[in-house]
Amino acid sequence: MGYKILLVEDNPHIMEINAEALMMEGYEVFKAADGKHCMEILASQEVNLVILDIMLPDVDGLELCTKIKEMNNLPIIFLSALGENAQVIDGFRAGGDDYLTKPYDIGVLIAHIEARLRNAQERKRYTNFMGLKLDALSMIAYYEGKDLLLTQKEFLLLQLLSENVSGYVSLESLYKKIWGTDSGSGRNALHATVSRLNKKLDSTHAKVKVSYFRGEGYSLEEV
Repeated sequence: MGYKILLVEDNPHIMEINAEALMMEGYEVFKAADGKHCMEILASQEVNLVILDIMLPDVDGLELCTKIKEMNNLPIIFLSALGENAQVIDGFRAGGDDYLTKPYDIGVLIAHIEARLRNAQERKRYTNFMGLKLDALSMIAYYEGKDLLLTQKEFLLLQLLSENVSGYVSLESLYKKIWGTDSGSGRNALHATVSRLNKKLDSTHAKVKVSYFRGEGYSLEEV
């Protein structure tokens, strides 16, 4: 399975029960009994999901959730004895993706984990921007449901630009990530790829185009 789960729980009994159940399902488990250890693990390990208690000895779990989301937008499932509606709402407002109240069934917890991991993978696979939908797995780009019929290089270019919609992607970065070179030797190929991509976007009446940005790189712009 390959997924890594971080358990943040100060009750050692609950920690061990959850850790054992998750490891039996094939997950790799990291354990933290407080907020400090949680942040240390996240700084040193690639974690796919966090299961977070709210009542921790050194920090409020809601505050910790916000910090985790600022550091890395990981799925977070709250496990808490606090089950009032207002407390659940506070959990979601702090950035939590799911909320289970104690006591809970281990099977239900695992089902919630599986659902959140599927959602995270879907978000990672697809990029949506101004009517464009990019499927990173199949390397197919659509505009309002119509296949743009892009080549691999055209798709990679569009994907890189769509991941940086608030600014531009430098020429050096495009050369390196698409053509594998740090030099400007791919300049002609880049310009030709941009030209073909814009023609395909225009042919579908897309409201977006690739634009040259101040002599520094390229960006996606609304038209």
